[in-house]
Amino acid sequence: MQQTKSDKWPKQNSCCAHDAPPTATAHHEAHGHSHDHNSGPSWKMFLPSIISLVLLLIALSFDYLWKPDWFGGWFRTVWYLVAYIPVGLPVLKEAVQSMVHGDIFSEFFLMGIATVGAFAIGEYPEGVAVMLFYSVGEVFQSLAVSRAQADIKSLLDQRPDEVTVLSKGQAIVVKAENVKIGDIIQLKPGEKLGLDGELLSENASFNTSALTGESKPDTKEKGAAVLAGMINLNTVAEVKVTAAYDDSKLSKILQLVQHATTQKAPTELFIRKFAKVYTPIVVFLAIGITLLPYFFVADYQFSDWLYRALVFLVISCPCALVISIPLGYFGGIGAASKNGILFKGSNFLDVMANVQMVVTDKTGTMTEGVFEVQEVVFDKSFDEQKILQMINALESKSTHPIATAVHQYVGTVNQEITLTDTEEISGRGLRARIEGKEMLVGNFKLLDHFKINFPSNLKDIVHTLIAVAYDGKFVGYLTVADRVKPDAKQAVEQLGKLGVKTTMLSGDKTAVVDAVARELEIENAFGDLLPEDKVEKLQEIKKTYRHVAFVGDGVNDAPVVALSDVGLAMGGLGSDATVETADVVIQDDQPSRIPMAIRIGKQTRKIVWQNIMLAFVVKGAVLILGAGGLATMWEAVFADVGVALLAILNAVRIQRMQF
Repeated sequence: MQQTKSDKWPKQNSCCAHDAPPTATAHHEAHGHSHDHNSGPSWKMFLPSIISLVLLLIALSFDYLWKPDWFGGWFRTVWYLVAYIPVGLPVLKEAVQSMVHGDIFSEFFLMGIATVGAFAIGEYPEGVAVMLFYSVGEVFQSLAVSRAQADIKSLLDQRPDEVTVLSKGQAIVVKAENVKIGDIIQLKPGEKLGLDGELLSENASFNTSALTGESKPDTKEKGAAVLAGMINLNTVAEVKVTAAYDDSKLSKILQLVQHATTQKAPTELFIRKFAKVYTPIVVFLAIGITLLPYFFVADYQFSDWLYRALVFLVISCPCALVISIPLGYFGGIGAASKNGILFKGSNFLDVMANVQMVVTDKTGTMTEGVFEVQEVVFDKSFDEQKILQMINALESKSTHPIATAVHQYVGTVNQEITLTDTEEISGRGLRARIEGKEMLVGNFKLLDHFKINFPSNLKDIVHTLIAVAYDGKFVGYLTVADRVKPDAKQAVEQLGKLGVKTTMLSGDKTAVVDAVARELEIENAFGDLLPEDKVEKLQEIKKTYRHVAFVGDGVNDAPVVALSDVGLAMGGLGSDATVETADVVIQDDQPSRIPMAIRIGKQTRKIVWQNIMLAFVVKGAVLILGAGGLATMWEAVFADVGVALLAILNAVRIQRMQF
């Protein structure tokens, strides 16, 4: 389910191209509306509109209040033309550029011919007013887009530009991008970490909200991984840099969110295709409104029917749809980011809104994935310490959480133990030759595979069991236990309230999986599954449920992730590979974010469809009135700019919601 992503914000020439909101910023820049949240006051964006408004108000005063004799003829025409130029010239220029690139029926083309036509029949005030309100609407759209984009960037791009590096006993402030892997950073209380690293101090507490959305202090011990964007809360800490500035987890997350808008939701794709057909039809209808009445109306007046056609064109602009819909999805991505959930594209917001079944892994997803050895039971004919040392040496070849539990229990790996022919058998465990004899460490399927006899009653043990065999004989076992995450039960309950079923699939023992499922009140749970068994189970589930999400580590369960409609990874502080392969990344590893992601998807879809209905209903009504001569340019302006602004305000609302 990996999606192809561009390396930067895509570009467009008009909002009718329907690219994501950041691209709309590029479009507004073409109008002279470039905007940077940090570069200066946004009122400068309104300057052309302000100039045009002042000139228009003066002209209207001359026309309807003071009525001086000298304000007429060519002077009046020139005055309105000067009022039109600040707001009209950028639009006309963009219309020409769009036509050169093959996009004839663009929004700029519609506005251009509508206002130029108004001038042609002497309706100067309305020609200026339409373009003025349109330009004001464009600026508001640009501000909304920039705000949505900046909200996400401000959440994530919190890396300090400078860090303090310890070199030869001296603290030197250097550019973060110049720091090398292996350098030691000194981090004072209140400072943000600029690069990923390993904590050298005995312990330190960090605010991890930039990465997880949670501001609750997270205490790290010596040797723990600490990431760029974390804020040191208490004592001075020292960190050894393990990744370059551009390779930090925060950099990757920032790139992920920036690229998210390149993946279009079906609704966005529909609007794009719709506008390509809709806009030319409207133009030809306008031509028909102008010319066809000549053959059917006795007192046909060309200027009257042209005016009706121009009103029709202004109303027909699809701006409310093509800006507010991508902005709605972008707002959903932003709202999710604020809550520690990263969507790789707006298309996945739609999928999450439709999810009927959540299939979840157990270890590291619904449980903490932090195992501890509970019991060691070996046959007395074997040297327990020697066997433990050999198990530890073999488990050092694995990154599985159970291997970590063994390392913590046994201690440092004995480097004198020589392993040969080491092999990891998927879904079963590890094998190797030690001192010329074969050692097996894994589950009972591993022992069955190599035809090692063992007591059958051992399968009744509830805890996760590590079976051990050496030189063709069953040695014994270790039991390890995992803890259920504090919010896992709450997540299952919330999914139920949303009408979403939950199923658990795990490679762990069925007895362990059943015990966790009972605690979490999950009806369907299956254990002792190999990767291919999980695929088979998921295929069965998809026969019953149309939209299925899978939640796991995104790497070991890659086949299941690929088969599901949307893959979620518990990967906030996990591997880079997890962030790369999943469709949705839950940064703080909390199961309660799963129903939250679904709620955000549903709310985003609701707002998008509200905007679609608003635009179609209002525009449809005013289009009919305009064609019948019952609507003026002023109603047309409301149907276009007014509806667009209402839709934009509705779209940005999602970023302020609580989920």
